[in-house]
Amino acid sequence: MANFVLIAGARLGSWAWDDVVPHLRVAGHGVHPLTLSGLAEKRGVPAGQQTHVQDILDEVESRNLRDVVLVGHSYSGVPSGQAAGRIGDRLAHAVFLDSSVPADGEPFVAAWPDGGAMVRASIADNGGFWPVAPAAHFEGHGLTDEQIARIVGGSTPHPGATLIEPAVLERPLDDLPATYIKCTLGDPEPSDDVARLLAGGHWRLIEMDTGHWPMFSQPRELAQVLLDIAGA
Repeated sequence: MANFVLIAGARLGSWAWDDVVPHLRVAGHGVHPLTLSGLAEKRGVPAGQQTHVQDILDEVESRNLRDVVLVGHSYSGVPSGQAAGRIGDRLAHAVFLDSSVPADGEPFVAAWPDGGAMVRASIADNGGFWPVAPAAHFEGHGLTDEQIARIVGGSTPHPGATLIEPAVLERPLDDLPATYIKCTLGDPEPSDDVARLLAGGHWRLIEMDTGHWPMFSQPRELAQVLLDIAGA
């Protein structure tokens, strides 16, 4: 039995996995969707980058989880990639779901084309938070209007410090047993940093023909991909 620890991307909480969880549980696995500090039901809890890493470590350790398949989506690839290197033999596999990957000493926004200038300005203009994205942000990703409304309605402003504080890697990423899931709709190629990790020999690539939020657009298909990874 695997223990899936599921962390959704920026602005989202554990609720984002509601359509995926039943498919994993019916297969007999432990499933632990996690809300990071400052988001959803934890809104108002102060959070920096290492707070989010510690959230993941606390989830694994407090539940005494082993055979952990750690899934980080979008932004959450950054804290989950750091946590994966710190949970030792509890980790079975790290899954980066169409996500950013951490670089030691660099913040989440460092890989953005403008170096994160627009995100930093948005955070400064919104009281230290990255504001909720408008519905138009989710168009072209294989989502229905109802699904988009659900994402927007459930989103909370994201604690800005988590996006601009540096990652701290205690284990090289390319040393992890890892899979990168690339959602190819609209953006078919992995980023350069992900491509380098894939070329190292320890990581493998799986493609999904959907947009950036597959837990909404293709939850059953995503669950099967995760089950296949756990069984590999």
